[in-house]
Amino acid sequence: MVKNNTLPEINNKNNESKEDPTLEMQESFEEKESDVQVTVDTSLEKAIEVFRRIREQGDPLSDKELADLEKECDIIRNREIIITDIEHEIQELEETGKILMGPPTLTRFEKARIMGARALQLSLGAPPFIEIPESAATSLDIAMEELEQRLIPISIRRTLPNGDFQNIPLFEFTNG
Repeated sequence: MVKNNTLPEINNKNNESKEDPTLEMQESFEEKESDVQVTVDTSLEKAIEVFRRIREQGDPLSDKELADLEKECDIIRNREIIITDIEHEIQELEETGKILMGPPTLTRFEKARIMGARALQLSLGAPPFIEIPESAATSLDIAMEELEQRLIPISIRRTLPNGDFQNIPLFEFTNG
């Protein structure tokens, strides 16, 4: 009696896909790319159809107007379609002594944030940067006076919607 020491073959299709995962990924990418192109083409044709209906409203168009409309539709069809945005690299805007974004004064929100943070520091035992006036009853009064004299060593970060930002030291703001 002779024993067969070979393993039975398992579904060849599964073996082929496990052998070359890059081939499978490439096919998947090509399918997605063709789906995007089909979607772009159909949405473009729908937009052109809506454009035609708007232009054809009211009185019937003359032959010259129809020819002009067809030229405009061709112009729309031939436009470059941007499918993906270019990746924006966030950067710090720098120009010494100049505020590039926002008002040249502190906004009320920036003032509130600075005074709140500084008052908390003072209430937790941080040393004040000024001589404490006799009229100061709370740490918030001391923080307001320090802010008025622009003695707090802090910078304000103003950010644009695209992520670009500028760090502005407190002493660069005008009193206002």
